[in-house]
Amino acid sequence: MDIGFIGLGNMGHAIVENMLKAGHGVRVWNRTRSRAQPLAALGATVVDEPADAFAGDAVFSMLADDAALSEVIDGALLASAPRDLVHVNMATISVALAETLARDHAARGIHYVAAPVMGRPDVAAAGKLTIMAAGPAEAIDRVQPIFDVIGQKTCRIGSLAQQANVIKLAANFTLASAIETLGEAASLLAGYGVAMTDYLDVITSSAFPGPVYSGYGKLIAERRYEPALFKARLGLKDVRLAMAAAEAASTPMPLASLVRDNLVEVMARGEGEKDFAVLGEVAARRAGR
Repeated sequence: MDIGFIGLGNMGHAIVENMLKAGHGVRVWNRTRSRAQPLAALGATVVDEPADAFAGDAVFSMLADDAALSEVIDGALLASAPRDLVHVNMATISVALAETLARDHAARGIHYVAAPVMGRPDVAAAGKLTIMAAGPAEAIDRVQPIFDVIGQKTCRIGSLAQQANVIKLAANFTLASAIETLGEAASLLAGYGVAMTDYLDVITSSAFPGPVYSGYGKLIAERRYEPALFKARLGLKDVRLAMAAAEAASTPMPLASLVRDNLVEVMARGEGEKDFAVLGEVAARRAGR
């Protein structure tokens, strides 16, 4: 397929590599051009403007947040894009922006598919992402071969793009809550001289198997927060988006408020570039440890 790709952070870079390995032609654009150059050596075509990527069979975008997406994917870009193009937005964005994007794309004859993913950059590099896809079924069918290259599973959510985004926000809220509880548990254990590694050996082989408790638990046990696989400032962004979606639906989320406040403390201490697991430090500091 002839694919455009906009946004080459750690996730986008890994996704494009897998597209290229599968033999697809990919035109890439990134605000910082130097991020795109390594992909040129692998066969990607580096373009000068987002409009140059917004063409072909489909275009994928993986931008950091609502502000970055709105700045790049604006009305002028959509007005100049070819009709019947499929735009797959893989970013974690607000429910409100997802609704707006779906409406604006449809008005211009462009298919909009929301496809946020579960998985960190190492998972993306392995082509093992879990993709949550929502939008027109025919449009999803057209890009399914690409999803099969970059992910291990595609979960089709429905025709409303925002439903994929609210699932991703709920998932990231759940992740944040798990990290918070791991941090608090680590402080409790330390108060009694129990090694966090012993605790993890118990819970990950019984009640809580899987990468969340084993992976983030290990980072907290080792107090190893750099280099970040998922930055705390991005976790704060996602928790805030989940809370905004909850407020719009008159849904109380008291635990989300607690986690947000702890992440605000992380930011105040200049730790926003550290891994999400740095929530463990908040719990340790409060316990005087």
